[in-house]
Amino acid sequence: MYDKTVRRRRMVLGLLVVCSLILLTAYFGEGAGSPLHSVQRGFLQVVSPIQDGASRALKPVRDLFGWFGDTFDAKDERDKLRKELEQTRRQAIANAAAAREVDQLRKLVGLDKDLGVDQMSPVSARVITRSPTLWYSTVSINKGTGDGVRVDQPVINGDGLVGTVTSATGNAAIVTLITDHTSGVSAVVNESGVAGVVQPAVGNPNDLLLEFIRRGDRIATGQTVVTAGSRSQRYESLFPPGLPVGRVTKVDDTELNVYQRVHVKPFAQLRRLDVVQVLTDPLGARG
Repeated sequence: MYDKTVRRRRMVLGLLVVCSLILLTAYFGEGAGSPLHSVQRGFLQVVSPIQDGASRALKPVRDLFGWFGDTFDAKDERDKLRKELEQTRRQAIANAAAAREVDQLRKLVGLDKDLGVDQMSPVSARVITRSPTLWYSTVSINKGTGDGVRVDQPVINGDGLVGTVTSATGNAAIVTLITDHTSGVSAVVNESGVAGVVQPAVGNPNDLLLEFIRRGDRIATGQTVVTAGSRSQRYESLFPPGLPVGRVTKVDDTELNVYQRVHVKPFAQLRRLDVVQVLTDPLGARG
């Protein structure tokens, strides 16, 4: 029974194939006005409206699937663009930081040449942390006693005086900035030699005060303030002479006080320190 069914199906399939070959041969062998071509045109006339209706009915479904496809493609493209943007942003930040560091190193080289800092055994260090206060009164650097860094050594950057080392371990140190309330630097006005002490102004991290300047001493805005160093044989200053500290921005002449209030803006941008130098032998330049 099974074999008869298989043979019957094979015969039907063979007849269909033969008929198809006959019809194809006749179709391609006849002209455009032949009966087979007429049947084809009639079939198309009947089926075309059905196909058009079905196409219109299914268009919302096709559009819906197309919308889903476009949405997924758009999300993938959005994620790709976000990753590219993030990579570009990180690269831009790295480039800006590198450019800032190169600029600070270039200034340090210039300061070395101008002031003979290379004779003071400078140790270059990178700022690794900053104190969490508005004034950034201290910073930490990645060099310590193992590199010759000791407490009370002066610290500079390419613009001038930054502060002093107040604590040191084997591979790190803390630098107290000149804007800290405990700081005090003997200084002179470079153009006139008028001497005083630079101390931080209360409440303004960008303002220093050159204190103990008598009212009779002539101080003008725009003049530069540098470290005085020590001229005494009994006492040596922590700072060598001539290190740039800042520029005079304003002079308050108070009639009720013997001293003037001289405002000084530090040369060093203390909130943007990346690279500094510790002068491990600040008296070396004096021989």
